[in-house]
Amino acid sequence: MCPDIISRKWLASVVRWGVVLGVILAGSQFMTGMPGSSWSGPLPPLSGEEQLIHDNLKRHVAELAGRIGERNVWRPEALAAAAGYIRKTLEGAGYAVSVQPFPSHGLTVNNLEAVLPGHGAADEIIVAGAHYDSVAGTPGANDNASGVASLLELARLLAGRALPRTVRFVAFANEEAPFFYGDEMGSNVYATRARAQGERIEAMLALETIGYYTGQPGSQWYPFPFSFFYPDTGNFIGFVGDLSSRRLVRRAIGAFRASTAFPSEGVAAPGRMKGVHWSDHWSFWQAGYPAIMVTDTALYRYPHYHAATDTPEKLDYTSLARVTGGLADVIAALASQ
Repeated sequence: MCPDIISRKWLASVVRWGVVLGVILAGSQFMTGMPGSSWSGPLPPLSGEEQLIHDNLKRHVAELAGRIGERNVWRPEALAAAAGYIRKTLEGAGYAVSVQPFPSHGLTVNNLEAVLPGHGAADEIIVAGAHYDSVAGTPGANDNASGVASLLELARLLAGRALPRTVRFVAFANEEAPFFYGDEMGSNVYATRARAQGERIEAMLALETIGYYTGQPGSQWYPFPFSFFYPDTGNFIGFVGDLSSRRLVRRAIGAFRASTAFPSEGVAAPGRMKGVHWSDHWSFWQAGYPAIMVTDTALYRYPHYHAATDTPEKLDYTSLARVTGGLADVIAALASQ
């Protein structure tokens, strides 16, 4: 073969692979590029307010995952006790709690909602939500008493604030299997009803498994291809959305990084990618609302995920307190835009 022909073919191949690499890098940057910078270096001592958050979080998790324990439709008394505790705590923070029943597995189960009314743009709604059921066989300290405890503290921290948009704090039943992705999934019931009523939900944050952090190198892993872009140490909080929620992911993590001394990472990826859709935010995507998951990445970090050993003492309440304080700032920022 003529050397000139070989040279031209080699050059064409280089160009083709260069274009492919460029597209991959551009797509990766689109999914992973986030405003601001993740906190690095030593963390400051907890403030007095953060110490109170810490103590309240620990008390909430001890009640839900300790005294009450496993809570689901196969343990209906425990599920009802968890709902009762959530309601009592929200009422103690000054909210009127709406109990929203729906049938499931031959029982009546309940979503619970507390509302902070907006001032000026009250018909625009921010939802912070967490599921309070646990998978069969586990007390669910991290999955998801951690998310519910944070939800309760967020409601307390924001109580009485005059924000332009309405903020709803919602505890969902039935996130775990076999209800996930189904008609009896509590968040699906809620989001479907909201869409049918024409409600303007501008953002939804699903607080999912947010209580475990470690500075051990190699403690964090990811589904392919995210390991190429994120750290291998599980000391950060993650903000996760699909491509249609990319703007919300960026707004949320930007607000978190602007106010909070704690490591954070974000991604806006195709919703079908492994792990991206694994919580109550999925229900809001189905209803056409922008929604993200806030998570410690669950099974990609936490060794006690969906196990009987997911107990209250496994959680890092100091880190969870920092994250919760930061999320209060995130919700306030979203409710002010």
